Amino acid sequence: MTTTRDTPSGTPSAHPDTAPGHPAEAVDAPVPLRRLAPLAAQHVLAMIAAPVSTVFLVAGTLKMPPAATASLLSAVLLLCGVGALLQSLGVWRIGGRLPFVMLPGGAATALFLQIAQEHGAATATGAVLLAAALLLSVLPLYARVVRLFPPLVMGVTVLLIGIAMIRVAARLITGPDGTGEPRAVLLAALTVAATVAAYVLLRGVWRQTSVLIGMATGTVVAVTTGLGTFGPAAGSGFALPDLLPFGAPRFDLLAALPLLVFSLTTLAEITGQTVLNSETVGRTPAPERDVPRVARADALVSMVGGLFGTSLMVTSAENIGIGRLTGVRSRFVTAGAGVLLVVLGLATPVSRALAGIPEAVVGGSSLVVYAVIAVMGVEMLRRADLSGTGTGGLTAALALTAGLLPLLTPNLYEGFPGWARTILGSGVVAGTLTAVLLTGLLRPFRGHRPRGADADEGGR
Repeated sequence: MTTTRDTPSGTPSAHPDTAPGHPAEAVDAPVPLRRLAPLAAQHVLAMIAAPVSTVFLVAGTLKMPPAATASLLSAVLLLCGVGALLQSLGVWRIGGRLPFVMLPGGAATALFLQIAQEHGAATATGAVLLAAALLLSVLPLYARVVRLFPPLVMGVTVLLIGIAMIRVAARLITGPDGTGEPRAVLLAALTVAATVAAYVLLRGVWRQTSVLIGMATGTVVAVTTGLGTFGPAAGSGFALPDLLPFGAPRFDLLAALPLLVFSLTTLAEITGQTVLNSETVGRTPAPERDVPRVARADALVSMVGGLFGTSLMVTSAENIGIGRLTGVRSRFVTAGAGVLLVVLGLATPVSRALAGIPEAVVGGSSLVVYAVIAVMGVEMLRRADLSGTGTGGLTAALALTAGLLPLLTPNLYEGFPGWARTILGSGVVAGTLTAVLLTGLLRPFRGHRPRGADADEGGR
């Protein structure tokens, strides 16, 4: 992929990073404060549901008390703000200087919870730190590593993560024994219904906050009907979140393997988002330069996040739609959103109030969020060649089988050594590694067609 683009006349454009037809200063143009504040608030509204729902999923799964939940939410909002500032403004070779925001990765959260449930939260924290360090260390080899994760591999990985996460989210409704009370199931269903109604009936930025609207509606229903309770944590004013809420990190490479593999797959996602964002703001895509900068910011913020109990933080392109809607491409708008998020993260009344949302409501919202992740995996697989004449369909089928077996038969690898149980027992790791290995091994046969296939097709 080239880093320059020519004008129709064959001469280079006026600005090396700007596509023809767009002003060179669009992405770098400052925005007056009177316009910056509402535009930044729009970006916050569009992304706030992701960190809120992710934190409650973690807190509910790990049975964290309200005060610890509030502290974790403060940390996540604060890191989202710092990440948006870093990606939007850039410092040295850190940050893409593009209108990006940063979120806790939904897929990464699923893997964080898997590690926490199997090996303890301290080990999950250590896994986050190891995964962030791995991402930093492979950036000099970016061009080679990203080739390991074509759409087929990414599709398998994301689909398996979504399926695994739906199972985790369902436990927030049913409880650890898997038997749900009718009122909890009803409350979760009403939350899902409210989310769907908001998404279908609303438009613009309000449609993008449908998950948050669903959570608010579910909470109101819980309080007014007695289906649940709302109990905010005590506290007021401004405060920093708690450092190392799960204790000192424990480092276990085998236990951390799901997040280590995922951190490598994020390079493919970062590449796509960076190219898309660059094109949206009128800058000629330069992935060789910009992707490592975006990834460095992700890794550094994730390292800090690990010290505050969060999973990997990832740059998100969700807010690109707002830029298209408003026509404002300036990176200073998302920087303004970062400032608002930092304020929200430090304002403990906000996080402590949100910490009181009932578990069933969080479970219902999480089902929607992670079902969407599973569908994203399906969409990625659609971009791969799964035709019967190639090897893509067989690769996807076997990789999904390897990934679903641990979910469908949890005790399948019970008699294996510990290291094998860790690798094969994680559906995401098993499926991703199978997809990577088969993609490489079957590449020479990718275009092979059985003898007589053409004749058979011609006779149909």
